[in-house]
Amino acid sequence: MQTMLSGIKPTGRLTLGNYIGAIRQFVEYQDEYEMYIFIANLHAITVAEDPTELKRNTKDLIALYLACGLDPQKVTLFLQSDVHQHAELGWMLTCHTYMGELQRMTQYKDKTAKGETGITAGLFTYPCLMAADILMYDADFVPVGVDQKQHVELARDLAERFNNRYGETFRIPQPLTPKVGAKIYSLQNPTKKMSKSEANPKGTIDLLDDPAQARNKIKSAVTDSLGVINYDPQNQPGVSNLLMIHSSLSGESIDAIVERYQGKGYGELKKEVGDIVFDFLSDLQKRYKEIVASGVIEEVLREGNAKASRIAEKKVRKVKKKLGFQILK
Repeated sequence: MQTMLSGIKPTGRLTLGNYIGAIRQFVEYQDEYEMYIFIANLHAITVAEDPTELKRNTKDLIALYLACGLDPQKVTLFLQSDVHQHAELGWMLTCHTYMGELQRMTQYKDKTAKGETGITAGLFTYPCLMAADILMYDADFVPVGVDQKQHVELARDLAERFNNRYGETFRIPQPLTPKVGAKIYSLQNPTKKMSKSEANPKGTIDLLDDPAQARNKIKSAVTDSLGVINYDPQNQPGVSNLLMIHSSLSGESIDAIVERYQGKGYGELKKEVGDIVFDFLSDLQKRYKEIVASGVIEEVLREGNAKASRIAEKKVRKVKKKLGFQILK
């Protein structure tokens, strides 16, 4: 069975975009792949985070992953900070990464282009840690959005560089971008990705939003003045976004939805999408509350951390030997 790995930062609240763009696929993948999913809390502190909020977000994130259908019997779910080898391998890969490679990474480029000050060294070098996250578990595939693909490309470059210098050590990973629902956009600015850091609360649906409130957000979603329901992301981004949300949650194809809505208006589409989102969130939050109350989160993490640590220790020992670090047997 091939291996797949993914990590997510516990910053902000998970959105409907996170579910459709990533988590929904993870639930499908867990039956096809050996899955490793980690909470990337080391990456979270590249910018200042309130410790209490970070801890709460981390627990919510794990509970929501389980509520969405991830099975801890099939998926290794763990905290990045509990597997110390991630930071250790991250440093060793940092020493094999060129400054120019890191300067080209999107997050650093965007912040420097805006003239932001106080950028940490961690934000500059975190792609090396991300490469370590990926290469540690010999991942064959890393599911990513289009804007994260360059991180997998760097991991591939570092794996090939290390293998060429020291002999076969790391598997070369492949990025995997889902075709449908890969990117859900803001309900108020449908040219911008729906994000946990969205400034306008009406633009984002959080997975822990009140379902009725979420339905109202769908009703107030920006569309256009064309008055025709088509899937045309370039000319009708708002309508296309609603169609993608509908298709992703209902399982009905976008083409079938468009055909059903010929001659109908945006109000009818918004009502149907709103009802689908309401039902989805209601069911999800019921499972979420049951999981939080059960105390299962701690047990899942203990088992996941233990398994990940065993694999990570073996990989780091191999890397140290290649580098000439290991003296004691």
